[in-house]
Amino acid sequence: MQRRGMLKTTASLALLAAPRLAKASSPTTLRFVPVSDLVILDPVWTTARTTRNHGFLVFDTLYGLDETLKPQPQMVVGHTIDDNGKRWTLTLRDQLRFHDGEKVRGRDVVASIRRFGARDGFGQSLMATTEELSAPDDERIVFRLKKPFPHLALALSGSTASLPCIMPERLASTDPYKPISEMVGSGPYRFLASEHVAGARSVYERFNSYVPAAGQRPSFLAGPKITHFDRIEWVTIPDPATAAAAIQKREVDWWELPSPDLLPLLARDRDLKLATMQTAIGIMRFNQLQPPFDNPAIRRALLGAVDQAAAMQAVAGIDPAGWRDHIGLFGPEAPLANDAGIAVLDGPRDYERVRRELTAAGYHGERIVALDTADISVIHALTLVGADALHQGGMDVDVQSMDFGTMIRRRGSKQPTQQGGWNVFFTFLDSTSNFTPAGNPALRGTGVDSWDGWPASPRLEELRQSWLDASDLDAEKRICREMQLQLWRDVPYIPMGQYSQQTCYRRTLTDVPKGSPLFFGVRPA
Repeated sequence: MQRRGMLKTTASLALLAAPRLAKASSPTTLRFVPVSDLVILDPVWTTARTTRNHGFLVFDTLYGLDETLKPQPQMVVGHTIDDNGKRWTLTLRDQLRFHDGEKVRGRDVVASIRRFGARDGFGQSLMATTEELSAPDDERIVFRLKKPFPHLALALSGSTASLPCIMPERLASTDPYKPISEMVGSGPYRFLASEHVAGARSVYERFNSYVPAAGQRPSFLAGPKITHFDRIEWVTIPDPATAAAAIQKREVDWWELPSPDLLPLLARDRDLKLATMQTAIGIMRFNQLQPPFDNPAIRRALLGAVDQAAAMQAVAGIDPAGWRDHIGLFGPEAPLANDAGIAVLDGPRDYERVRRELTAAGYHGERIVALDTADISVIHALTLVGADALHQGGMDVDVQSMDFGTMIRRRGSKQPTQQGGWNVFFTFLDSTSNFTPAGNPALRGTGVDSWDGWPASPRLEELRQSWLDASDLDAEKRICREMQLQLWRDVPYIPMGQYSQQTCYRRTLTDVPKGSPLFFGVRPA
């Protein structure tokens, strides 16, 4: 197995490169270390976790997921459903303002939904069912549907990796396949473009004209988004040892995703608190536009090479309390989780058999380019274990290391590997956007219109549509069992296990939420 180093991060180099920080004890400023640098600002254009978290600060959504992952009115006061489920009328709350001072109007919402619907799988399904989307006035948005779409509120609630954010019509009407860089939302914080330093810092300022939704307290993405800090400063610190030192020295308040090997050190510090943020499923994602992974038999052969327990031990450590194997489409806590066909990933790995099956399927030693996100420790660990599984199965693997921003841009390339393309990458699906088939971007099977990897699977699409049309939970569960069985046949990706993501913050903070690093509701202790 070859390894090509494009990014080499050491503690000494990171110490020299890290920004010099003042003490972070100010009651008006919260300093936060994100999992990676904020490379792309547009939360519709990418599914990158850092961009989505940035989007939660700057933008608001029509509905918001509560702690039970149910959609609740957020920018709307509510909706009415008429014509046997084929007409939804949404009414906006009063006093909604964008950061430029303009009122949020119905036409802004319509343009924003169309932009989201061009990029996101759930949004695409909604728009395909929509006969007409209109704004008869500034306060109302009307969906006239071809048939009932029971999950309409869920589709517009932040239940996917892309954010259904509402932005001004002038921005939302631009090409959805080109990311916007001007950040004008109606969320609780304004993005300060003048203070943004790529690779170092992103800054947000409280939006004083923000009017929270009704409710006693925030519930994940729903309810009143109350801000207790004047400023939020994201400080990019790629090296985990440097980030650990920064939070111990009170230079930062909150570290989104500490390296698992540093958790014991952080746990011994009485001034710090560790908490589970959410769970995430690691995946091996194939490029199905290029050989050899355009061949489903080759992808199926690799099911015998992936050891979920080994992958999760590399990511989260040997303590089984922090991870789970025996994972299919969803984590065991999800209501649609099932064990259909999971035996294909159980038991000892037989790499000789994998080699025979690969040869029979038509693999003859072609070079496999694996993208390695070297500056995110858990993805880096997952990549090395996954690449080793491919290597043991008889593949010639070229691991190409790069920073997260470069990887995001690289994985969008549909070119052959000789022209800068790729064959496989590794990432995580967060539980907060992977609890339904519609929220999982890796399940979309529409070919070149799908998420990076571009699988074509007519049967997965049929089942996905059946889930969208399902009228009750029992029907949804039956469909998801069929989808999981189809996953093992088509193999758009291979699940590599689930682990609990730990976050670390100083005890000077309280009411830190679970699910995602949200900054409304968090307050000084």
